[in-house]
Amino acid sequence: MLLWQRNIFRRTMSTALRCPFLSRIPVNQVKKTASQLMSYAERCPVMVHAMSYMNGPDMMTVTDEPLEKQCPFFAKEGLTVSDVKSHISSLKDVAPKTEKTAPTADMPVAKATAAEATVTAPKYPSGISVEKTLEKIKLWGKGAEEAQQSKLFDYEDFFGAQIDRKKSDHTYRVFKKVMRRGREFPYAEDHSTGKKRDITVWCSNDYLGMSWHPKVMNAVSEALKNHGAGAGGTRNISGNSPLHEGLEAEIASLHEKEAALVFTSCYVANDTSLCTLGQTIPGVHMFSDAGNHASLIQGIRNSRVPKHIFRHNDPLHLEELLRKVDSGTPKIVVFETVHSMTGDISPLSELCDVAHKYGALTFVDEVHAVGLYGDQGAGVGQRDGCMDKIDIISGTLGKAFGNVGGYIASTSRTVDMIRSYGSGFIFTTSLPPTTLAGARASIQVLRGEEGKHLREKHQSNVRYLRQNLIEAGIPAIHSPSHIIPIHVGDAALCTHLSAELMNKHDIYVQAINYPTVARGSERLRVAPTPHHTKAMMDYFVSSVIRVWSDNGLELSRERSVCPDECEVCNKPLGIQILQAEEKVCGRSNCTYASLQDIFFTDNRRAVAMA
Repeated sequence: MLLWQRNIFRRTMSTALRCPFLSRIPVNQVKKTASQLMSYAERCPVMVHAMSYMNGPDMMTVTDEPLEKQCPFFAKEGLTVSDVKSHISSLKDVAPKTEKTAPTADMPVAKATAAEATVTAPKYPSGISVEKTLEKIKLWGKGAEEAQQSKLFDYEDFFGAQIDRKKSDHTYRVFKKVMRRGREFPYAEDHSTGKKRDITVWCSNDYLGMSWHPKVMNAVSEALKNHGAGAGGTRNISGNSPLHEGLEAEIASLHEKEAALVFTSCYVANDTSLCTLGQTIPGVHMFSDAGNHASLIQGIRNSRVPKHIFRHNDPLHLEELLRKVDSGTPKIVVFETVHSMTGDISPLSELCDVAHKYGALTFVDEVHAVGLYGDQGAGVGQRDGCMDKIDIISGTLGKAFGNVGGYIASTSRTVDMIRSYGSGFIFTTSLPPTTLAGARASIQVLRGEEGKHLREKHQSNVRYLRQNLIEAGIPAIHSPSHIIPIHVGDAALCTHLSAELMNKHDIYVQAINYPTVARGSERLRVAPTPHHTKAMMDYFVSSVIRVWSDNGLELSRERSVCPDECEVCNKPLGIQILQAEEKVCGRSNCTYASLQDIFFTDNRRAVAMA
């Protein structure tokens, strides 16, 4: 062996004492294959590190990759070069002296060979075996890993803290376990306590009880027997059927539009449609009512376009904001007709007129109006004679129509564009045959004479219950719609009142707390149907009075019907003003103008009877 080869071998052996692979190979084998091992040296981080100190520049190999990534052992064990070096340094202080003489460059070849033969199996300077050393290194690394993990984000603790926060401010939601009796609506069974009890439901969005209408149930049953339970896929992949297209044609006809598109819910319909419009119309600005539903807000937010928020139901403020945007800029004005928690109705015609004056499209949510208003149940737009002013209407199949799902209706091109680009429509399983058949049957019933009768009975029951609550001094907030909010103003108290009505009087009316309504506006939301009898409504009023009194709450007719001022024109209000013939507010669907109509009608009736 030449001198330079002996030097290489000596350095290789020195490195072998630190290399976990070479230390497992007998020394003689390493000696015999030293030349061949050199061809692999550049692949090992330990060898590269050792060779970097060699005198010959040709012997040094440097790679760009980190050392630990080059070595399969390091990668497998999750170690780094610094880990091993630190451990070895800690062992050097206790390394025993050896009596063996390793060969040097000055020894004759024969003597060097003899010395090499006396070298024992490689061990670390401490004398411990390779296996033990590796195990200690792994344990050391594990301790560091555990220390690192202690600094990682604790998701479960965070989620628990968020839940505790909701519970502490009494906004944590506990779902009632209620099984409705389909053929005995509005009766149901409460299973919340684990024991069944008979109750009546006063807060359902099945406003007309269409979920159990015989024609609807028969259509659902036939669809199930003939077509099965599921749709089978997205509309594009085996999930489209004549039932889908038939329902969409029915919806388009109801709203006097060219086309319609059904979605899995109206939340999805609003979110997808607004997001798609925002992402496809160049430079569009959106104008949103301050009282809009979360689905409308989410769709606008997801579109990432400039947004402007106008005061709730205020056409003047909308115009003020529209005037600030260039006339050539595309615009969409987004609002609802019936607001489900306050019960108020937007000035639909005025808002549409202002929007069109400045070249904006109108996107109107009629979710809590379809089926309930208008000659055929098409909503407030039909009732007020301005359906043509609504450019895009969204509605639901899950409330007055008694099924599930949502939709939009508009021009053929508008609907086709959203159908072609809306990911919330494209990438989801379509509605099943049962829902499609049931929804279409419901719409057809409500478009006919039976629907007119149900709507008249519904409005009559709403007036009767609201008037009796007001007469009793319960703070039933007046609204021109079918929603009767009973103001409470405290989350804990609201939840308590709801529980007492259920536990003591078998009445289910849901407490509505933040974030559904603003803090301080907590309320019980009452929604009577055509199927609640007068006896039921009288019992409801007497039960609310008892719960109110039991909790030391004030019963005051004056406070329940007389707000301080009109929400739109800010005119002061009082019994004398409300009883006057002069209109408080000229805006259509004004809450207090409608209240004034009730007072004026009652006064005329009293005079006539006298």
